[in-house]
Amino acid sequence: MQYRPEIDGLRAVAVLPVILFHAGIAPFSGGFVGVDVFFVISGYLITTLIAAEMEEGKFSLLRFYERRARRILPALFLVMACCIPFAWMWMFPAQFEEFAASVVAVVLFVSNILFWSEVGYFGPVADEQPLLHTWSLAVEEQFYIVFPLLLLLLWRFGRQRVLGFVIVLSLLSLWLAEQGARHHPEANFYLIHTRAWELGAGAICALVMRGGPPRPHTLLSLAGLGLILFSVFAYSEATPFPSLYALAPVGGTALIILFAGPATLTGRVLALPPLVGIGLISYSAYLWHQPLFAFARIRSLDAPGPGLMLALSVLSIGLAYLSWRFVERPFRAGGTRRIGRRAVFGSAFGAAVLLVGFGMFGYLNDGAPFRLPDKAVALLAYEDDVEATAAVEPCRFNAARPLQAQPVAACSGYMVDGKADVVFIGDSHSAGISPAVQEALKKEGISSYATSYAACIGLPGFYRVGLPRPEECDKYNRDMMKFAKAHGTKVVVITSRFAAYTEGRGFDNREGGVETRLTLPTELIGTTGRNAWTDPDRKARIVGALKSKVEAVADEIDVVLVYPIPEAGWNVPRRAARMAMAGEGGDFALTTSYDVYRTRNADVVAALDAVDRPNVFRVHPDGVLCDAASGRCRNADQDVALYADGNHLSDAGAQLLAPAIVSQIKKAMASGDDRQVAR
Repeated sequence: MQYRPEIDGLRAVAVLPVILFHAGIAPFSGGFVGVDVFFVISGYLITTLIAAEMEEGKFSLLRFYERRARRILPALFLVMACCIPFAWMWMFPAQFEEFAASVVAVVLFVSNILFWSEVGYFGPVADEQPLLHTWSLAVEEQFYIVFPLLLLLLWRFGRQRVLGFVIVLSLLSLWLAEQGARHHPEANFYLIHTRAWELGAGAICALVMRGGPPRPHTLLSLAGLGLILFSVFAYSEATPFPSLYALAPVGGTALIILFAGPATLTGRVLALPPLVGIGLISYSAYLWHQPLFAFARIRSLDAPGPGLMLALSVLSIGLAYLSWRFVERPFRAGGTRRIGRRAVFGSAFGAAVLLVGFGMFGYLNDGAPFRLPDKAVALLAYEDDVEATAAVEPCRFNAARPLQAQPVAACSGYMVDGKADVVFIGDSHSAGISPAVQEALKKEGISSYATSYAACIGLPGFYRVGLPRPEECDKYNRDMMKFAKAHGTKVVVITSRFAAYTEGRGFDNREGGVETRLTLPTELIGTTGRNAWTDPDRKARIVGALKSKVEAVADEIDVVLVYPIPEAGWNVPRRAARMAMAGEGGDFALTTSYDVYRTRNADVVAALDAVDRPNVFRVHPDGVLCDAASGRCRNADQDVALYADGNHLSDAGAQLLAPAIVSQIKKAMASGDDRQVAR
C-alpha cells in the first residue's frame, strides 16, 4: 500500500479535537467525533492490508495479531504503568478501586464494557477516569478479533460479495446505533455492535479502492473535511451519538479517504508537515492526554482552568513524541534492529500479568484505603449516601432505567395497610432526603411512599430535552399523582433541583467549584417544535410555568413544597478529604456563598413564592443550611460532610433538614383534617 500523508494529516484532525474536547475547551463541543474519524481510518487501513495479503495468498492471522501487538501494546502499557504511582498517591479509595478495575479491563480489551456498566462518557465522574479513553481501543481490538476471521471465511466468494456483506452488516449496525441512541444511550455509545458500522465504512472504502490511490475530487474531499469540522463545532454531548448524526464525521472521513488525492486542496492541506507530524504521533497523544487531564482534576481542589488544560494538552503532544520516538518506533522497526516476535509476545504477556496483578490487588482491597489518613477515609464515606439512595433500584428511575408500572411492593416499606399518608415526588434531590424524612415520619405514625426520577423536574407538564424518552418525566409525575389518589394520600412532598432545569446547566459556586458538562434543559409539554438549546425564551417559559404547575397540583391535593437545596459545586466529601490530606485538618468548616445561591435561584424562588394556594406549605432548606449574617452556606463541618457529592445532601445533611419538612407535613395534614371537619 502506497503511503498517503493526507491520512496522517487526517489523524491530526481527529486527535486534536478529542484532546481539546476533553480539556473542556468550549468551541470544541463535538470534539469527541474525532474517535469516529479514527474508527473509519482504522477500518480502511486494516482492510486494505488484509485484502492485499489475501489476494497474494500470504495472509497470516498470527502475523496480523503480531502487528497489532507491536502497534498498540508498548505505548499503551507504558502509559498505564505511568498512571499507577499517581493513582496510588492521589486517588481516593473509590477512585482507586475503579482505576484498578479499569487496568484489568484495558489489558483484556473490554474497557468499553466496563465503562458502559459503571460511568457515562460525559460528566464529572468520567472526567476523573484516567483510562476512560481506552474504550475506543477496546472497540477496535474487538473488531480486529472478529473481522479478519470473517474475511478469511468469505474471501473465497470474491471481493464483490465480501463488499456486499460488509455493506449489509454496516447498515445493520447503523440501524442498531439509531435505535440505541433512542433507547439505550450509554450502551449505544460504548459497545461494538453500534460502532462496527464506522469501522465498516472504512472497510468499504478499502474494498472499493482495491488498494489503489484515491480518485482526486476537490469538491467532494473538501466537503468531507467540512463535514468533520462541522460536527466538531456544532455537536455536543446533547447530540444523540452514535446515530444518524454520526454520518457527518464518518461520511466526511470516507469522502477524504476516497477523494483527497495529493492534487486536491484537501489533500495538500492535510499533507502539511505540522499535521502529518501530529498524525504520526496521534496514537500516543491520544493515550497521554486523558491521564494528564484526569489526574489534574483529581489533584486540584478547584476545577482546573483553561490555561492549565491547554498547557497539559501541549504536554500530551510532547510526551507523545517521546513515546513514539523511543517506544513505538523500536517495536515497529524492521531490519536488523527489529525486536523479535518471541520478545514482543513475551514482554506483552509479562506486562499484562503484572498489570492484571496490580488491578486485582487494588480492586480486591476496596481501593486500598490504608494509603490515606483515617480522617480523609471517614469523610469520603459520606459519598456512599448517594449510592445508598440509588441502590433502591425499583424506586429510582432515570434515563438508563425506564419507567415501568409503579412497583408498590418494592417501595412500600413505609406504607401501612396499603395506604400512604405522604407521597414524595421529584428528582434525585428528593431521593436524597426522603429516607431521612420517612424515618422521622414513621416515628410520628405517618405512613409514606417515595420514588424519584433523576434529572426530571418533579411537576407534571414538563419534559427533559435530550433524553431518549423525554416524555417519561411528565408520565412519571402524572403516574405519581394517580398513585397518591389511589392510596389515600393526604400530602405530596415536591422536591427538585429547580435551577438546574431553568438554567439548563450545572452550578458554579464562583470559588472554584464548577459542575462541568451538566446540561438539564427542560421544556413545557407542547413546545417540542422549538430548539431548547438556543431558544432565548426557554428559561422564561419554564420559570413562568412553575407557579401554575404547582397550583394545578395543589388543586388536587395538599402540597409541601421544598425550595431549592443549596448546591455546593464541588464534591464535598472529596474536597474535605483533600483538605485533610493537605494538612488542613482539625475542626474546619467548608462553606459556599449564600449570595451565589440567591442569585442562581432568584427567579425560581420568586415563582414559588407567587404560588397562591392556602394548602401549599413551604420548606426553605437555605434557612437550615445557610447563615444570613456570615453570608455562607454549610457544606461540611466538624468532620461531617453534609453533602454526598456536589449537590445531593448526605444522610447527615438530610437529617438536618428532616425536622423542617416533617413539621410542614404535620401542618398540612392538620389543615386538611380541619377542612374535612368544616365540610
